[in-house]
Amino acid sequence: MRLIKQSIDRDGSGSITLFPEEPEDMWFTYNLIRPTDLLRASAVRRVTTESSTGSTSSTRVHITLLISVEKLDFDVQSAQLHVSGKIVEETKYTKVGQFHTLDLELNRNFTLEKKEGWDSVARALVKEACDPVKSADVWAVIMQEGLAHIAVLTGHRTVLRQKVEMTVPKKRGVGRQGDHDKALEKFFQTTLDTLLRQLDLTQSKPILLASPGFTAQAFLKHILATATRTGNKPLLAQKTNFVIAHAASGYLHSLDEVLQTPEVLARLKDTKYARESKLMKEFMELLYKDDGKAAYGPREVEQAVEKGAVGRGGGVLLISDSLFRAQDVAVRRRWVGLVDRVRETEGGEVRVLSSSHESGKQLEGLGGIAAMLTFPLEYLDEEEDEEANTEDDRNTNGVMP
Repeated sequence: MRLIKQSIDRDGSGSITLFPEEPEDMWFTYNLIRPTDLLRASAVRRVTTESSTGSTSSTRVHITLLISVEKLDFDVQSAQLHVSGKIVEETKYTKVGQFHTLDLELNRNFTLEKKEGWDSVARALVKEACDPVKSADVWAVIMQEGLAHIAVLTGHRTVLRQKVEMTVPKKRGVGRQGDHDKALEKFFQTTLDTLLRQLDLTQSKPILLASPGFTAQAFLKHILATATRTGNKPLLAQKTNFVIAHAASGYLHSLDEVLQTPEVLARLKDTKYARESKLMKEFMELLYKDDGKAAYGPREVEQAVEKGAVGRGGGVLLISDSLFRAQDVAVRRRWVGLVDRVRETEGGEVRVLSSSHESGKQLEGLGGIAAMLTFPLEYLDEEEDEEANTEDDRNTNGVMP
């Protein structure tokens, strides 16, 4: 993402103009734009005109529209973002109050103004999106004989790019060994050709090959032999980037388990995914210890922050990015306020986890928010429950508070 222009006052008012350059930038944009925001972007609108004789004609015109955002629709696979809302600035062809859907695209500017102001989370998201040293992508081929799923793991998403499926006969039976080997060779070559259409061999990024048994090792052997035979030096240069791992099957869901193994995490240690996975692992270990130094769920975490347990000296707040996509402005403010308090007042660390990664999904199952505490706190919920029960008992017995 390229920052074209930024004009934000101290009170958070103002606008930012951005230029998305790659599919991952559209994911950042989806997380950045919220209902009630003002979005200015180019659009194509069909305009009907009537001549003096009463005949009508329809033409498509290119215009720039300013809308008040009401709804967003993001297609993860194609990285297409559609933003709908009411037009708030009249043009030659449109009136205020008319509905329009803006299709945000790569290599096309858009300007965003936040009605509620640019809070710390939105500003941090823009900073991360425009960072040229964003975490490297990880390519993955999850396979078994006759089936391969090629996916890319970015800083925030796991995207299936291609599926390869072919019939590979079993080895069993007289004369079947040759048929099996030929079919497997053809399957490997088709998978390699498909992978090469996706890869940019000028970049050095981890390429994960995972399968049951020895299929992944055999595929890597085929890759290197093909590169040597054809003199493909860029592909040969990728040799050290290949990572072999065991997978339960060749289906995409097996990728989550593969990415949790210590061997794979060690090779992918510089990626956002690995850092988030490590944090969730540390949190779960604290939770299993049951020593009062782990809190999860909105109520418990807010209590822990209130008591100063998520501050300097090891306090870490883990929060899902999905909480900041809340339609209700008050709900979003609640979480932004909590993040600001931990960072600025308490001096703790804040990590926003992607809800599209396995670690983020695990956090979602805990209410979307958790914290590693600097000192143990026990019975966080029980304190308020006891107060509520005491209040109920007093009311039940006819005693007014």
